Amino acid sequence: MIELKSARELGLMRTAGHVLSDVVAHLRGFVKPGMSTLEIDEDVEAFIAARGAKPAFKGYRGFPATVCISINDEVVHGIPSSHRRIKEGDIVGLDLGCIVDGYYADCAFTLAIGDVPPKVQQLLDVTRESLDQAIQECRPGRRLSDVSHAVQAHVERHGFSVVRAFVGHGIGRALHEDPQVPNFGDPGRGPQLRPGMVLAIEPMVTMGSWEVKVLDDGWTAVTRDGSLAAHFEHTIAVTETEPEVLTSRTGRSVQVA
Repeated sequence: MIELKSARELGLMRTAGHVLSDVVAHLRGFVKPGMSTLEIDEDVEAFIAARGAKPAFKGYRGFPATVCISINDEVVHGIPSSHRRIKEGDIVGLDLGCIVDGYYADCAFTLAIGDVPPKVQQLLDVTRESLDQAIQECRPGRRLSDVSHAVQAHVERHGFSVVRAFVGHGIGRALHEDPQVPNFGDPGRGPQLRPGMVLAIEPMVTMGSWEVKVLDDGWTAVTRDGSLAAHFEHTIAVTETEPEVLTSRTGRSVQVA
């Protein structure tokens, strides 16, 4: 069942989203070559706690960390480690969530470490743009699959592939609520969007095949063909007028790769 959020509930989710927006801004200047992924995770956990929020991922279904940190061909759910170090030329996906007074927000972005080839930068740009296109579909009366189709159409128009195995989701009093939000599909299908619906939309895009596999740690998903992958996500509230990006201080998508 899709739950519509009240103004009070949206206010709490907005507060959580703004914590994440601040974390993202911080990480853009913090993450450097030579740093371990565990250092990043510990920093984010401390940042979230200092804002009076709680990490959403740590302990969720047994996940051991605050941030999913996925590098290069890792699509999502990478586990931070003291042994894994960031290198110049990597692309690093950072997926994070937090809880404020029982309500969740969720976001992700992929960061280029130093200079990357133009095609890799295009992967990041197109993935981010596909999220922006999907956000614009989050209006009353649109269908859920209009959101999904917006991602797929933009990604495939530029020659990249959309991961099928993982999807976005509703969010609120739980990290994952109804409905599921695929990043592919024909338009004009599924439930109509209504004010009060909140969706975590998260395109995951590869330079090669869309097929993925999960490593022996039971969490880290990588591309089957070893191609690079990018991941961007925002938590979006459907309102009577414009979509509101709860994980942005401006209420709009302002991410840059």
